[in-house]
Amino acid sequence: MTYVITDACIDVMDKACLPACPVDCIYEGGRTLYIHPDECIDCGLCETVCPVAAIHADDRLPAELTPWLAVNREFFGPEVTRWGSPGGSDARHRTEQDHPVVAGWPARNKDG
Repeated sequence: MTYVITDACIDVMDKACLPACPVDCIYEGGRTLYIHPDECIDCGLCETVCPVAAIHADDRLPAELTPWLAVNREFFGPEVTRWGSPGGSDARHRTEQDHPVVAGWPARNKDG
């Protein structure tokens, strides 16, 4: 099992999940955050602190949100950042890049 960040985070990026993650497996893109599926230890702390309910366990992911499994995984692959498995989020692993699904997502008004 792993946790997945979905569309509710796009253009919100509250980042409450970052300090909650004990293994720093949550990475910053340009418009959203991404959880590295191989680095996640399935503790669930990120889900409990997300104010917009953008984070879900993969085994409880609503059917309409299942494409976000691939979005989170592919963000780290050759099509987007080419980071592979960096071993933990740090200043070198922040980017303005996003997965193409996120980049093409309609802009969300940050005021609601």
